[in-house]
Amino acid sequence: MSRLTETVRLLLVGTALTALSSAALADGYGDSVKDTLAAEGRKLDLSITLGATSDYVFRGISQTDEDPAAQGSVDLTYGIFYAGIWASNVDFSDGSGANAEVDFYAGFKPTLGPGPFWGPITFDLGVIYYAYPGARSSADLDYVELKAGYSMESPWIKGLTTGTTLYWTPENTGDTGEVFTLESAASYALPQIGIFSPSVSGAYGTVYGDSDDGFNFGGDDEYSYWNAGLALAVEKFTFDFRYWDTDISGGLGGLADERFVFTAKVTLP
Repeated sequence: MSRLTETVRLLLVGTALTALSSAALADGYGDSVKDTLAAEGRKLDLSITLGATSDYVFRGISQTDEDPAAQGSVDLTYGIFYAGIWASNVDFSDGSGANAEVDFYAGFKPTLGPGPFWGPITFDLGVIYYAYPGARSSADLDYVELKAGYSMESPWIKGLTTGTTLYWTPENTGDTGEVFTLESAASYALPQIGIFSPSVSGAYGTVYGDSDDGFNFGGDDEYSYWNAGLALAVEKFTFDFRYWDTDISGGLGGLADERFVFTAKVTLP
């Protein structure tokens, strides 16, 4: 885990230097409603998102045996604080009996800047609880994950947002030990095309575990995943066309192979 330790150290040092560069406190690729932005000001806001996807892919691996999924969320924001619940159907081939995933999440997103040489930086400190109703208790699928990250609007390229997030769980799903995930993302808003507001985005992440605890993907205790895609927004609707892939040897029987995923969602009100 020495490479991971060094990566985490560099991430924390970079975040600390950014925070020290200004005394005033004022997301890129946002494929998950768990990454919703906090509302401005002291106002309680509620939003509901309903959607469907051709394949629910989480960190490069299909969670629905390459089949479609229906998904939805309810989100509350108050100033820099946010909380919500997200749900999707799942289909695991492990005999666990799980057919649904329900995630509970909360956190806060303070903003720094903008400064003379950087755009606004939004920090995200949160917690996510992944639950799998109906699964056998012996499967131990439920787990808790903490996250710490930032996203920054470019002061030089209008419409460009970049960021990095570190996720950590002390006990991963299936009792497979401590796991770290480090993900970097970027998005770029394109000029309006008719009624559509298009944007391109992508992400690259690496998941680190320990094979001694049962965390093993293709004979290794770490793997990387990436995605790139185009999103078309029109009023309350978003249509996302995305390519996914991983470096997992053997592709987990096809579940981690390259694929194109289409997702459509609407956010109310």
